Amino acid sequence: MQHRLVGLQFAVLGLVWGSSFLFMKVALEGLAPGQVAWGRLVLGALTLGVIVLIRRDRLPRFGRVWAHMAVLAVSYCVVPYLLFAWAQQHVASGLGAVYNATTPIMTVVMAGLAFRVEQLTRAQLAGVLTGILGVMVIIAPWQGLDFSQALLAQLALLGATASYGFSFGYMRRFLADTGVSALAFSFMNIGLGAVLALLLTPVIAVAPIELSWPVVLSMLALGCIGTGVAYIWNQNTVRAWGPTRASMVTYITPVVGVLLGILVLGESLHWNEPVGALVVFLGILLAQGRLTLRRRPQEAVPPAAS
Repeated sequence: MQHRLVGLQFAVLGLVWGSSFLFMKVALEGLAPGQVAWGRLVLGALTLGVIVLIRRDRLPRFGRVWAHMAVLAVSYCVVPYLLFAWAQQHVASGLGAVYNATTPIMTVVMAGLAFRVEQLTRAQLAGVLTGILGVMVIIAPWQGLDFSQALLAQLALLGATASYGFSFGYMRRFLADTGVSALAFSFMNIGLGAVLALLLTPVIAVAPIELSWPVVLSMLALGCIGTGVAYIWNQNTVRAWGPTRASMVTYITPVVGVLLGILVLGESLHWNEPVGALVVFLGILLAQGRLTLRRRPQEAVPPAAS
């Protein structure tokens, strides 16, 4: 029964996070990028806070865990949310979902090079290089690089996924055995991000707004569900299945994001974007050890860490 519940949470998580790019795009019709990031953090924190009170979940004492969570609040919430929201002004929502699929590649790089929590194997290195090739196909440099807003937006999307990769490596290095429940962990992460967003209100959230029902409903879905409840589902999946299997949600979100962009917003994709996404997926499979490279019998290559 528990396994089925986690499986259901995993499936719904892919649908919710895949829809987030549509919700951001619609919300930007009436809000500035900083307001979108601000709103999703505050709404997510309020939602998780209510659930914590109802379930009477315990938070850890102030100390080392809170300090590490403050770092994650910046790298896992504030920075990527701002970058995603700004970028969505200049690119299709489906393309944002495609770039989000580079997160596992960024995680492998950060875990192996920045935090040294796992050793990069030959297969993982091949996966990283394949992922980079996929990104280059998506950017399509043969069309010319004029550093327009669209190109800068794509670089911002990569910056957001790099921030996610840093965060996953940081979690593994400093927060692997905290004993904190999935709910409390999510609340601390989003809650501290919301506190920082509130402190930055004069900088990121002061701008004219134009509210409509689509904008309001998109922000409620993005904040309460996508930035609130979905984080609990994600933590539950990671703890039940492990980070490697849980990261397979990355295969669902781009498909959902692209389909919603086409069906709801009338967006279109250029041929190089889905092709590049497939190359990125191939890189993910290599980096996670799901595909193996041929090697000579005498060579001993250590297995990829999960």
